[in-house]
Amino acid sequence: MTKTLTAGRPIRVIVLFAIPLLLGNVFQQIYHFTDAVVVGRVLGVNALAAVGSTGSVTFLLLGFTFGAAGGMAIPIARSFGSGNVAATRRFIAIGVRVSAVIGFAVLGAGVLLAEPLLEVMRTPDVLMADAKTFLVASFLAAPVTMAFNFVTAAIRALGDSRTPLVFLVLCSVLNAALVYFFIGIVPLGVAGAALATGLAQLTSVIGCTWWVLRHNTALRLVRADWVAGRGETSDSLRTGVAMGFQMSVIAIGAVVLQQAINGLGADAVAAATTAMRIDQLATAVLSSFGVAMTTWVAQNHGAQQWHRIREGVFQTSVVTWIVAATLGATLFLFGTPIAHLFLGSGEEEIVRLTHDYLTVQAIFYPALASIFVLRHSIQGLGATLVPTLAGFMELLVRSAVGLLLVAPLGFLGVALAAPLAWFGALIPIVIAWFGHRRRLIALESEPVSPAPVPDLEQSPQLEPVA
Repeated sequence: MTKTLTAGRPIRVIVLFAIPLLLGNVFQQIYHFTDAVVVGRVLGVNALAAVGSTGSVTFLLLGFTFGAAGGMAIPIARSFGSGNVAATRRFIAIGVRVSAVIGFAVLGAGVLLAEPLLEVMRTPDVLMADAKTFLVASFLAAPVTMAFNFVTAAIRALGDSRTPLVFLVLCSVLNAALVYFFIGIVPLGVAGAALATGLAQLTSVIGCTWWVLRHNTALRLVRADWVAGRGETSDSLRTGVAMGFQMSVIAIGAVVLQQAINGLGADAVAAATTAMRIDQLATAVLSSFGVAMTTWVAQNHGAQQWHRIREGVFQTSVVTWIVAATLGATLFLFGTPIAHLFLGSGEEEIVRLTHDYLTVQAIFYPALASIFVLRHSIQGLGATLVPTLAGFMELLVRSAVGLLLVAPLGFLGVALAAPLAWFGALIPIVIAWFGHRRRLIALESEPVSPAPVPDLEQSPQLEPVA
């Protein structure tokens, strides 16, 4: 189940590792896609717009859980790549404790701040009731979301991207059934969509954890694993909090932009919601390569395979540029029929706006591909300052567009926000990567002893704590 990424042809290893991530990411987007389709067709356009108007707020807080989970997985991958199985278990234990704290903190903050944030964002009155209901229901499931994010990130850090895929597929199928049941049959309205997602994620967490522990008894934490070594807790917190904060910083810009979108009316909100769901599904491909690079770089960093890091980053960059161009062409040609999947007849203006948005995004997908590959690679090296700075750049640009361009340009300003933010983030990321690249070249000339290949299945069997 576990697998080292420190041997083999770089691009082949990365692609094989990324494919399950891609499929899992696509299935994860599909259950959001399913939510939108069911909400839009069963409850109507206003309900779809209400759910969409909460996206930036949920990203603000729940996005922190995704970033934090990915950050805490970096020391796990690095220690695994170095062959230190004991440290790997200790970092997993640290992640479990921190995840519990973060999950319940987000729950409390989200429930308390839901209505004030929606009011600050100028959510239209016609959408307010459903928006608040959906938001509160989503935040009540925050501990489950945090657990889901950490469990999948930790398993990927051990080189296993297939097990999370299996349970993500099951999660997606279960979510599709539950969202239809809770909205179309019970019915619970928009709260049913949030409840369905929470229950599906909880099932995935339980199943994924059970499967891994059953097949890798060495990952069953013992009492000694809960005592962190010197500097290990701070190392895990440094990367976890930094990446979580980075996601939230980006989300603040999205909140400011959402406020401007809300000011354009319900049709604009519905179009932006539809377009962003389609865009997220398309860019899941590029995002998957980014997530793969975090684990790839972290494991090879632990094994001190400096040349492999450089080679893998370059080869993956070329592949993702080609993929980005293909995705862009697909959205340009087929954006309108895809938008019709979300919306019923008589919504031609919303469909037109959706296609316009997707066309603008598609042109700049290669820039987004570079952000995913380089930012995640830098994070895999353990660096947090520049990725956070890039997040602030995205915050500034999205906020500036929301405040300055949406009013004079209308929906075109909304469509331009993300591409302009990507270029703002790309500047510090590219500069930082070439700095890291020079350092890696210098390290290649130094002698290094190969790290032992970790094999958790053959590790000493330890009695788990009751």
